[in-house]
Amino acid sequence: MRDACLIMVDIQNDFMPGGALAVPRGDEIVPLVNRVAPQFHWIVAAQDWHPPGHASFASAHPGKKPFETVRLSYGDQVLWPDHCVQGSEGAAFHHDLSLAPAQLVVRKGYRRGVDSYSVFVEADRKTSTGLVGWLREVGIRRLWFAGLATDFCVLWSALDARATGFEATVIEDACRAIDLNGSLDAAWKEMNAAGVKRTHADSVRV
Repeated sequence: MRDACLIMVDIQNDFMPGGALAVPRGDEIVPLVNRVAPQFHWIVAAQDWHPPGHASFASAHPGKKPFETVRLSYGDQVLWPDHCVQGSEGAAFHHDLSLAPAQLVVRKGYRRGVDSYSVFVEADRKTSTGLVGWLREVGIRRLWFAGLATDFCVLWSALDARATGFEATVIEDACRAIDLNGSLDAAWKEMNAAGVKRTHADSVRV
C-alpha cells in the first residue's frame, strides 16, 4: 500500500562488526531488510554523516574517552568513537544492502556541533531534517523501522514518528542494539509507552 514506508536506519559499515562503532551482530539484519523491502512502495534510507571533529566524538574532547558523557549546549551527549565520517568507507552503506528501491536518503549528524540520532529531528530537538514534510507530501501515514541501533537511532526515530502523528512499527529482528547500561530494555519500555508496535520480518504485511 502506498501509505506505508520502510525506513532503513544507519545500515552502514561503521556500525557493522569490525567497524568503528560496531553494533554486535549488526550484519545479520541486512538479509532481513532486503527480504521485507519489496513489500514497500516507499523506502527511505537514513545515513549518519559526520564531519571530522564532530562534537559527539570523544576525540573532540581532550581527556574524554568513548562512552563517557559530557554536557553540550542541547543537553547530555554520549561520546562515541569517530565514526561515519563524511565520504569515508565507514560511512558507506553495507555493500549487500539493496538501496535500489529507496526514493530518499536522509543524511543526519552533519552539523558539527549537534548530534542526530533521529531521522526526523536532531538532538537539539529543534532542527528538523525535513523528512516529515516529504512523508506527508507523498501521503505516507504508516512507518516501519529496521536498522541500527535499536536503543539509539531506531528508538529516537520511532518515538519522533509517533510524536508527529505517524503509526510506527519496529521490525525487531531486523534491528540490533548497542545495549549500553541497560539501554535496550529502557528503549523498548519507552517505545511501548509511546504506542510503537513491534513485529518480526516474517510477519510484516503491508
